[in-house]
Amino acid sequence: MSGEWLSLLTLGLLLVLLVTGMPLAFATGLTAVILTLSTFGPNALYLIPSRMLTLMGNYALIAVPMFVLMGCLLEKAGIVERLFHALHVWSGRLRGGLAVGTLLTSTILAAMVGIIGAEIVVLGLVCLPAMLARKYDRGLALGVICSGGSLGTLLPPSIVLIVYGLVAQVSIGELFLAAVLPGLLLAGLYIAYVVVICYLHPEKGPLADAADLDMPIGEKVALGRALILPLLLIGVVLGSLYTGIATPTETAGIGVLGALILVFVNGKFSFGMMGDVLKQTGSTVAMLTWVFFGASALVGIYTLGGGTSFLQGMITDLPLPPLGIVVVMMLILIVLGAFIDWIGITLLTMPIFVPIIRELGYDPIWFGILFTMNMQISYLTPPFGPAAFYLKAVAPPDVTLGEIFRSVVPFVLLQVLGLAIVLLFPQLTQFLPAMMG
Repeated sequence: MSGEWLSLLTLGLLLVLLVTGMPLAFATGLTAVILTLSTFGPNALYLIPSRMLTLMGNYALIAVPMFVLMGCLLEKAGIVERLFHALHVWSGRLRGGLAVGTLLTSTILAAMVGIIGAEIVVLGLVCLPAMLARKYDRGLALGVICSGGSLGTLLPPSIVLIVYGLVAQVSIGELFLAAVLPGLLLAGLYIAYVVVICYLHPEKGPLADAADLDMPIGEKVALGRALILPLLLIGVVLGSLYTGIATPTETAGIGVLGALILVFVNGKFSFGMMGDVLKQTGSTVAMLTWVFFGASALVGIYTLGGGTSFLQGMITDLPLPPLGIVVVMMLILIVLGAFIDWIGITLLTMPIFVPIIRELGYDPIWFGILFTMNMQISYLTPPFGPAAFYLKAVAPPDVTLGEIFRSVVPFVLLQVLGLAIVLLFPQLTQFLPAMMG
């Protein structure tokens, strides 16, 4: 079967199966079985479990469940309320200070948790009621929580970066370093937008209450204790990785230990809580693993059939300059992100795109950051837009999905702006890795 017909058959089967409502993991797995039978015959079915076994033997994958466990523990550690209160009080004299405090809280939370669903749910439970009670514009409040919560896609320890590093066969430590400045750039764009819009329209972001504004300086400084342990955990986890003391997998283990200490220090430990955390971790990792299996099998069969070579040739033959080809890839990823979750996109497209990036002479680390920023956009864009569904689950009953999707439009535009800046200035992703050697 030619690469063209193989590609059409693969796309057609996937679309049909996904339209029926079949989960992505099983849709990709079944497509892999059908492609194997139609291309190589029944004797080649052993290729599918062999791909799974190869994936299971990848030691670096242990970092995924460990970082998920770390995130689930931190979600239960009770640190968000203290962080939010401290940052809100410190930014109280700024119009929109509560929204700025929410974005700062979400940035710190993203650098600790890295699980988007957990971040948005916690922010929705803690920060959204506070903003609505102080008469903040509802659209601004909803957009701030969705966009701030999605920062965990990019800021390390991001699960997206780990999976990309495994698929693209590049250093996860370098990816973590390269993601820091783009992640802070996006957070800065969000904060700048909130400050500007609240000064142009003061009714959208009122000043803090008099009690917070008049709080003695000593009490404000004392609130900083809420930042010590979270920032210490971020420093230990990422510092051990950046300095080469630990591998990503070992760093994840350090993170779990640090999260357990935080849980104990904050008095949140109980056997019931640990049971919930382990159950949440198990269900999340099980879902990820099945998607890994299905997509890995499909990509393996598709590559053996010549489909990957066909698509790579088709993309590189486009009458465009190299940067134009990268832009085309970004547009393809934006479209896919509206319908498929990031795991499937990573495993299905990166084996095709990354070799092209290398052939064009570009840095796969830089492309990995572009890809991850693109996946962050996918968390906010309909109809898939999981961030909106996470927030809807904890928002007031009169908040509709349509209202949430409308509220994130300015932040999606800011994400596209950030993506364009990193696309045109790759030095933003190269500075920290080069400085750390």
